[in-house]
Amino acid sequence: MSKQLFFRGTLLLTGAGLLTRLMGFFYRIFLSRTIGAEGLGIYQLLMPMQTMVMAFSTVGIQTAISRLSASRFALEHQEEARDFFLLGTFLSCILSCSGALFCFFYADFIACELLKEPAAKDLIRLLAFSFPLSSLHTCINSFCFARKKAGLPAFIQLLEQLVRIGSTWLLYLIFLSEGRTAAPVIAAFGTLAGEMASALVSLFYMGSDFHKHHYRPCPFSQIGTRFGEIGKTALPLTVNRVLLTVLGSIEVVLIPQMLRRYGLEPSDALSIYGIFTGMALPLILFPSTITNSASAMLMPSIAELQAKGFSKRIRYVVTRASSLCVVLGTGCCVFFLLFGKFLGLWLFHSETAGIFIRTLSFICPFLYLNTTLSGILNGLGKSGTCLIHNSAGLIIRIASVAVLVPQMGIRGYFYGILISECLLSLLHLKALYLA
Repeated sequence: MSKQLFFRGTLLLTGAGLLTRLMGFFYRIFLSRTIGAEGLGIYQLLMPMQTMVMAFSTVGIQTAISRLSASRFALEHQEEARDFFLLGTFLSCILSCSGALFCFFYADFIACELLKEPAAKDLIRLLAFSFPLSSLHTCINSFCFARKKAGLPAFIQLLEQLVRIGSTWLLYLIFLSEGRTAAPVIAAFGTLAGEMASALVSLFYMGSDFHKHHYRPCPFSQIGTRFGEIGKTALPLTVNRVLLTVLGSIEVVLIPQMLRRYGLEPSDALSIYGIFTGMALPLILFPSTITNSASAMLMPSIAELQAKGFSKRIRYVVTRASSLCVVLGTGCCVFFLLFGKFLGLWLFHSETAGIFIRTLSFICPFLYLNTTLSGILNGLGKSGTCLIHNSAGLIIRIASVAVLVPQMGIRGYFYGILISECLLSLLHLKALYLA
């Protein structure tokens, strides 16, 4: 990939990401004032379930689509690249439909036994319908990245957020006109509407693109070979993501329970969790839009450079990307440390959110660096290395939840996050140095 294409794609994705995050902040402020911190906490409890289904059905396959299609486009084998996209997307949608059916029919078990929150069961059933839609447009975005085209993913990102916010606001007005109290269901409905709009637009674009290029499917005899190549690339990544998601889900479910052991009432524990995940953490993650965009563009580029044997070029890219991430992270750390309290009060009318923002500011340099380094390692095909590193970091965080939170409250979890992110940076850099 040329520098011009890389920077253009990164800037396009960054611009869309920043606008999306900005809208997301106002959206979370709106939710915090309508459904409350406790309602926001209940809604955030569903995120691990959604992440698990996507990890099982999509994450590994979308990376396989991006890597395999990018390599075929580099060799000017466009028909093969499109074969990988279609077969990978078909497989991903089948798996996500299976996950959606499981969540829909076992919503009671998931809510009561796993999440320990019976009020979440109706939200689970509603969100289940969004999983196949999310898989579809995620795979389409990966194919666009393989073609060095970031326009559609950027547009879809904005469209999804706009529809999500608009639908939630419309449902809130309906609740208000009927004299009903706003509930977390309005957020779940907004998520479903956003995924539906994204999937429809993405599908229309890809249909037009395939028709324009007069695509002819591969012979039936080659389908097994294509699936084999997808599976060879996707399976390690899927196992990686599923294991990490399991560990992350354990972490998320444990936090409210350990806060109760610390002495908080159940409603207070959910409120603290809602403030942390719905207010403070999204603000800390806001600048990571830049590193996320760079990572999305870097992965197929690194795979292409590796295929061509340009090892010196890869080392140069790693050095420059790491330096820029550290500079960005250090600047954000100082900013959040100085203005965290003000931002918490101004944006969320919450002094607690401001305290959390200041405390989390120290993870910024490591957090932003790890996003980019993970993308580079995946581009080099080192998904197994990423699995080991990320698992070690999550185990530290889970240990901090189980051991420190009952003794120190949420502050103990913050210590665990900082230690795990530092360790992750060291492990990633060592792996790239030895590569």
